[in-house]
Amino acid sequence: MASSSSSLIRRIVPLFTTRIRQNYRLLNSSASSALSQPQSQPQVEAPDSVLMTESCVRRMKELQAGEHQEKMLRLSVEAGGCSGFQYDFSLDDKTNSDDRIFERDGVKLVVDNVSYDFVKGATVDYVEELIRSAFQVSTNPSAVGGCSCKSSFMVKQ
Repeated sequence: MASSSSSLIRRIVPLFTTRIRQNYRLLNSSASSALSQPQSQPQVEAPDSVLMTESCVRRMKELQAGEHQEKMLRLSVEAGGCSGFQYDFSLDDKTNSDDRIFERDGVKLVVDNVSYDFVKGATVDYVEELIRSAFQVSTNPSAVGGCSCKSSFMVKQ
């Protein structure tokens, strides 16, 4: 009996997780479109592109204001963290041959080919909280779970 309910739970959890993510995206897109300023350009969304929120774009523009050379936000995925994989953000001024570049309002996000497989369709945000301010992956369709600080995640099987 315990084995069959465990099997059932394993089959149902991904369905609920997917549905929750869809609802979260729907709510976020309607809330952000209601609050967005008319002068901002909408981000063209390909199914597997990595998206940046308005907050992420605004923070990158602030960071670039004092720079002589354009900086790009680099997102990579490394083994480690409390959930198996962790996100690593850095500022970079060059691209490699295996990089994918995503752009919004003049801000570029760079993801290497290996990391891209882990973050297809993800959304990068900049969050300011009392304990920290950081770039983070707010939604990731390739992740099935993670830690509460959103810096590490488990991959769907």
